[in-house]
Amino acid sequence: MFVPVAIALRFVPALENPTALFVVSCIAIIPLAGWMGRATEHLAEHLGQGVGGLLNATFGNAAELIIALFALSRGLTGVVKASITGSIIGNILLVLGLSFLAGGIKFRKQEFNRVAAGVSATALTLAAIALVIPTVFHQAAAVVPVAQGGWTPGKEQGLSLAIAIVLFLTYVLTLVFTLVTHRELFGADESKVIAAEAGEELTRMEAEEGAHAPWSVGKGVGVLVGATAFVALISEFLVGAIEDARDSLGLTEVFVGVIVVAIIGNAAEHSSAILLAMRNKMDISIGIAVGSSLQIALFVAPLLVFASYLFGTPMDLEFTVPEVIAVVASIIIVEQISSDGESNWIEGLQLLSVYAVLAILFYFLPDIHPPGAAAPANH
Repeated sequence: MFVPVAIALRFVPALENPTALFVVSCIAIIPLAGWMGRATEHLAEHLGQGVGGLLNATFGNAAELIIALFALSRGLTGVVKASITGSIIGNILLVLGLSFLAGGIKFRKQEFNRVAAGVSATALTLAAIALVIPTVFHQAAAVVPVAQGGWTPGKEQGLSLAIAIVLFLTYVLTLVFTLVTHRELFGADESKVIAAEAGEELTRMEAEEGAHAPWSVGKGVGVLVGATAFVALISEFLVGAIEDARDSLGLTEVFVGVIVVAIIGNAAEHSSAILLAMRNKMDISIGIAVGSSLQIALFVAPLLVFASYLFGTPMDLEFTVPEVIAVVASIIIVEQISSDGESNWIEGLQLLSVYAVLAILFYFLPDIHPPGAAAPANH
């Protein structure tokens, strides 16, 4: 119902209100992203494990990717980069926190595969290191005069592009490993985890239990195309209203990217992880959170760097110091909590507390660089 409201706010002059358009667009994207995920999951059932896994992986963060592409087209690189870090910390703090809390309230103690969780956490650490390197390079090289080989925007972009290529190749080879060369290692349970990375395992379970019949290929394609088209349309509305909404709501560029865009772009996955935790499906729930964060770091971030060159506003991977600290701290906390293979509601509350603290930080953190501009040479 929010889709036609957003269209009216955008095209009816008498109803023009950028702030209302921003809020309504944020709400409208959430169910649209859910429909995209459901259609992807049903198509995956028809196409087999290999193609289905690739389809789930590709469309797992499609809504957020579309929003980011429109933001790039308008030069809002600060919002885009903030949404990358926001998705990483949001998935491993907000999603896991709500999952542990919701599941822990229903079950006194929940268990999950400690080894699998540890491997995922390690992979996420390695991915995060690659995203942290440009910021460390910037901070170290900024004190060296340019004449002596110090930091320059060109070097920053060159470093970021090289890292993006490495991350993207790692993602492609990971898909080859899991879907081609070693697919026998990923049985039924692991294929569910692949689907869960797109936040749609809940749909699969409902179909298996007879909640509704699987969609035909035609219906799946139609829903996917239609939902994607509407997500693109509403994303254009949302991005176009960001500037005015920020001013009227008193929000900074970093807060919009880290908190608002990151949450609405992954809302479908968030709900699936929580509901799965309430059904004591903790391995899959954790797979959603950590798997989505990995996908952001290895696939979405490099793809956005490549796309930025097409828009004529090259984006680097240099983040603000608070963003880097938030990512590193979040990963450390998740590694500690997941090391024992057990979870309860108090651990979920602790993760949510950390996320709340970081959200407060980014709310009060002033804009490091002006809207629509690339990061400056010095912080």
